[in-house]
Amino acid sequence: MPMNKASVIISVYKKAKELELVLYALSVQTFKDFEIIIADDGSGKEVLETINKFKKYLTNDILFLTQPDEGFRKSKILNESIRKSNTEYLIFIDGDCFPHSEFVKAHIDNIEDKTVLCGRRVHLGKKISSTITKDKILSLEYQKMSTKHLLDAFKRSSDATRSLEEGLLIKRNIFRKSLRRKDAHIVGCNYSLYKELLEKINGFDENYTGPGLGEDSDIEFRLRLLGTEFKSIRNLAIQYHLYHKKTVEERRNFDYFHEVQKNKNYLCKNGLVKLD
Repeated sequence: MPMNKASVIISVYKKAKELELVLYALSVQTFKDFEIIIADDGSGKEVLETINKFKKYLTNDILFLTQPDEGFRKSKILNESIRKSNTEYLIFIDGDCFPHSEFVKAHIDNIEDKTVLCGRRVHLGKKISSTITKDKILSLEYQKMSTKHLLDAFKRSSDATRSLEEGLLIKRNIFRKSLRRKDAHIVGCNYSLYKELLEKINGFDENYTGPGLGEDSDIEFRLRLLGTEFKSIRNLAIQYHLYHKKTVEERRNFDYFHEVQKNKNYLCKNGLVKLD
């Protein structure tokens, strides 16, 4: 078997059924040479049982990393994933975001030195999310945008489908440029980069102990201080986010991030290595 060219790191907390769909979607990737790392923030036995089931189903190497459930410690388990990864290139996704069959290929095909690749996601509505099944993923039916998706996207409710345009696979760069925003930004569930870049900024800052900012905005800010380039792969690395109520970002994260921005230091002290 060829050596894995990338590590797909999946952030997980609970949501074992959603994780199943993500793993099914990884099983139908057109690019196969990647390991899967489950970065679990203390979910318990249900997630472990799901992973054990897929160890028989997937041909990919699967590494399960977990820690005690002691509050929100996503940054800590992501740092452990960096340490334990067996490749030099890392692709980050979330356990409730399942990828298009050409998702990994899109990241691999666009790798550049000193560059973060930034994708986006379709936010599936509550009704559409409930229709996603194993069979729809294995048959690739889940990748087809239908009239029901359009109708759901036109609803004016908080549980409707959003960002449907992110589900259009556009391989010609000239056409993708017409839809591209001026600048690329990290969304924590869909980006990739060389491990070396994260090591240079000392990984994820474990001082973020609540949802929001620590897994994307903070990482982007410190990578930019390092001089890293950011490249959009919207409409290439397509991903579908299963519906859940909006996560409330914690005030303390905003306050801490404000201090990071003022200090303008790309190295965090409480990261991969504990610094004085």
